[in-house]
Amino acid sequence: MKAIVYHTYGSADVLRYEQIEKPAPKDDEVLIKVRAAALNPYDWHFLRGLHYPLRLRAGLGRPKDPRLGVDVAGEVESVGKNVTHFKTGDEVFGCGRGAFAEYACASEAQLIRKPEEVTFEKAASLPIAGLTALQALRLGASRGKGQIPQRQKVLINGAPEASVRLPSRSPSPLAPK
Repeated sequence: MKAIVYHTYGSADVLRYEQIEKPAPKDDEVLIKVRAAALNPYDWHFLRGLHYPLRLRAGLGRPKDPRLGVDVAGEVESVGKNVTHFKTGDEVFGCGRGAFAEYACASEAQLIRKPEEVTFEKAASLPIAGLTALQALRLGASRGKGQIPQRQKVLINGAPEASVRLPSRSPSPLAPK
């Protein structure tokens, strides 16, 4: 399969479009045929490798995993043996590994079904941006009155116009691992 990869930390100049091995889902993972992916600061931090504590996880001298991309939307290609919420053909979005490729893997806990009325492109733009907004709301609430009003509306600059109701699971189903 084709993927955008990096073998060293740096600017966008280190990115390469290469043929790599198609990933195989682990027991609790889903293999996604990628229909859309979004670029965000999370990916940029991994590409640059500037936050040195991040390198403890990503690789000290060079990236351990050359695949980039977290925000993903697509169709379930296959599932690991412990996956119970998704089946082949389901349309999903969330946080995965290596979203800038034809196929990506994601933990079942990091995905939700894509509503029919939401495009793959809009769905792919939601995970990290939505999680960031949610964290800001929760942080703001903890510094203010202590809770977020139920009917409060929030504008997320650059977010898609479609609204998606996320399931209330704890921890967040879209938190990157």
